[in-house]
Amino acid sequence: MIPRIDAQALLAGDRAVVEQVRVAAHEVGFLTLHNTPIPAGDIAEVLAVYRSFFTLPAAQKAAVDMARTGSNRGWGAGGSEQVDPDANPDYKQIFDSGFEVAGSDLPTYAPNQWPDVPTDFKVVIENYYARALAFSGDVLAAIVGGIGEDVGYFRAQFDQPMALLRGNYYPQRPAWAGAKDFGIATHTDYGCLTLLAMDGTPGSEVRGRGGRWIPVSAPVGEFVVNFGEMLEMWTQKRIKATPHRVVGGDVERMSVPLFYNPNAFTNVAPAGSGNVIRAVDHLQKRFDETYLHLKNTP
Repeated sequence: MIPRIDAQALLAGDRAVVEQVRVAAHEVGFLTLHNTPIPAGDIAEVLAVYRSFFTLPAAQKAAVDMARTGSNRGWGAGGSEQVDPDANPDYKQIFDSGFEVAGSDLPTYAPNQWPDVPTDFKVVIENYYARALAFSGDVLAAIVGGIGEDVGYFRAQFDQPMALLRGNYYPQRPAWAGAKDFGIATHTDYGCLTLLAMDGTPGSEVRGRGGRWIPVSAPVGEFVVNFGEMLEMWTQKRIKATPHRVVGGDVERMSVPLFYNPNAFTNVAPAGSGNVIRAVDHLQKRFDETYLHLKNTP
C-alpha cells in the first residue's frame, strides 16, 4: 500500500509521520503528499499552460525541439525517449527545463529553451519551478533526517541542483500500440527525489512485491513522491528506487515531475565506501542512454 502523508506534519517533524515516511521510503519507494504549501490552483495553472503548448501544431513546437541541442532542454516529440531498451521508444511528448548555471559547459546546466506561445509559458513554469524546488528540498531533508543522515550536509549538496522540471503529455493509447509500447516503459528514476503533480487521471503503476502492478495517482493539489537510483545508492539502499510505468489508456493525461538532483560534483557513492561517483556522471550517463538524440553522441 502506498501511504498518504500530511506534508505539513512531515515538515514539522511529527515523529509518527516521520516514521511512517521512513518505512515507506525503505520498503515501498513511493508515497503521496497532501496539505502541501503549493495550492491546487497553482498546479492547475501549470498543467493548463503545458497543455496549451502540447496542443500546438508540431511545426510550431519544433522551434524549441531538444533534438537540435546537445542537452535535454525544450520539447521532445513522441518517441524521443526510450527508458527501457527492451521496449519501443515512449509515445508521450515532453517539455524539459532546468537549473541554469551561466558559463557552465555541462549539459545538465544548459540554457533553457522557451516557446513564444503560450505567451505566459516561461513565467508560469519558472515560478512553479522555484516553489517545487524549495518544497522538494524540504521534503528530502525531512526524509533523510528520518533515516539518520546529516540534514545540513544533504542540504549543502543542492545549492546548484541538477533539478529538471518536466511536462509529460500522454495521449490516448494509440491503436497501433503493442506489448512493447508504453507512455513510459518500466524504469526507475535516475536521481534523488521526484515530486510529481498529476491531473488526477489514473495511469501510473508501481511494481510491488511479487511483480504485481499497483496503481498510483493523486488529485490536482496533491503529489506523488518517489526516489531514484542516486539516492538509493547514496543511502546504502535505506531508501528504495522502485520501478514504475505508464501503459496508457482510453483518455489522455498529463503529469509534471520535478526531478530533484544534487549539485554536479557531489559524491553520491555510499558513505564510507571510499568510492567516488559524481552525480553528474551518473545522471548524464542515464540521460545519454534514454534520450534518442543523445545516444551515441561524443
